[in-house]
Amino acid sequence: QLQASGGGLVQAGDSLRLSCTASGLTFSVYTVAWFRQAPGKEREFVAVIRGSGGHTYYADSVKGRFTISRDNAKNTMYLQMKSLKPEDTAVYYCAADRGAILSAIRSSDAYDYWGQGTQVTVSS
Repeated sequence: QLQASGGGLVQAGDSLRLSCTASGLTFSVYTVAWFRQAPGKEREFVAVIRGSGGHTYYADSVKGRFTISRDNAKNTMYLQMKSLKPEDTAVYYCAADRGAILSAIRSSDAYDYWGQGTQVTVSS
């Protein structure tokens, strides 16, 4: 029900935009988020955008470089990534949940729906 796309191989300093398209969900009411997982590391929170109000929150490591947005008419959310660094290399996953509470939205446990992941590789 979630399809992530847009990953690729880029150089440090480049930009990339990820997309996540939902199907079978009333997308506009869902909180949707991006997580990432690097080899040998745990999955970590990247950014989230609420369904109601569209408030956004970011991990400190990406704040000021990444922008999360959504287009409810297209059932799609985006992650615009700028000034990419080698440490941004990971598989990026999109996630969605209708009832995620504010205190839990940075936790992967809060999300019921997950995309398949898209690889982002940043070379130095």
